[in-house]
Amino acid sequence: MSPPTTTAVAMAAGVLPRPRPHFLRRGILPSPASPLPFASRSAPLRLRRLPPPRFSLSPIPKTLSSPSHVPVRSLFTGIVEDVGTVRRIGPPPAPPSGGGGGGGEAPGVDLEVETSTLLAGTQLGDSVAVDGACLTVAAIDAAASTLTFGVAPETLRRTSLGGRSAGDAVNLERALTPASRMGGHFVQGHVDGTGEIAAFRAEGDSLWVTVRAPPEILRLLVPKGFVAVDGASLTVVNVDEEAGWFDFMLVRYTQDNIVLPNKKVGDKVNLEADILGKYVEKLLAGRLEAMSKARERERNESGSSSTASFAESFWSQEQGR
Repeated sequence: MSPPTTTAVAMAAGVLPRPRPHFLRRGILPSPASPLPFASRSAPLRLRRLPPPRFSLSPIPKTLSSPSHVPVRSLFTGIVEDVGTVRRIGPPPAPPSGGGGGGGEAPGVDLEVETSTLLAGTQLGDSVAVDGACLTVAAIDAAASTLTFGVAPETLRRTSLGGRSAGDAVNLERALTPASRMGGHFVQGHVDGTGEIAAFRAEGDSLWVTVRAPPEILRLLVPKGFVAVDGASLTVVNVDEEAGWFDFMLVRYTQDNIVLPNKKVGDKVNLEADILGKYVEKLLAGRLEAMSKARERERNESGSSSTASFAESFWSQEQGR
């Protein structure tokens, strides 16, 4: 153990004052005359103000041109915000003469929906789930209280939006923001396919709904798991893959705030299975494929080694003769 230094002995004897500890108060740093032990003594301590962040956590951006506006895309909760009304669905309006169009028929259609709830805070380029399909706002008419979306041909093939007509009701939900509550489950707005309403059955003030669905969707559904039906987050009750259907129950509040109870048996609904099930299925499929290849490789190597052992044994016997 090394002897104490002269300074330590002097402080112990009371000749030199003991150093007083430095305390950091809120918003106050020590003066340059008494820097922290880890601070540089060659230059005074300076406070540096960081530039403000270029994104905003505000759920409603103020202006579209504001650099703080960063739209959140393709993530929803399945909690329907409003039931809108289709005002028009059809080809986009023809561009003005001399506008430099492509010369052919514009792909997809325009879908114009009337809504009063979603106008506040919605801007061009924002994502809105329309009956569960993630669409981009292409035009806003505040006077008519309408939002217009462009619907691509693939969306028309995959969803039931192509069968909508003026006057139909649709579920609407804006994309999540950093300040939004996660009330349902992770809904991407990427519809997996359509199902068909098979039956309605009342039980008290609740409503049972049975939906026929294709096998590729049914295999991703589990009892007490999530499913998005026309964009509404619902809990699966029963799944019958052999018969090709699943069912769920709607409480009174949900019945009053989504479109589904107003549909008829035989009507189509958009279906999106829980994304977690898709990831699990893909991971398991990859694992099973890797295991199958490993077993095949072991069988081939085992067969090759057996043939080599037989050949060595045969030649050993021949040489012994």
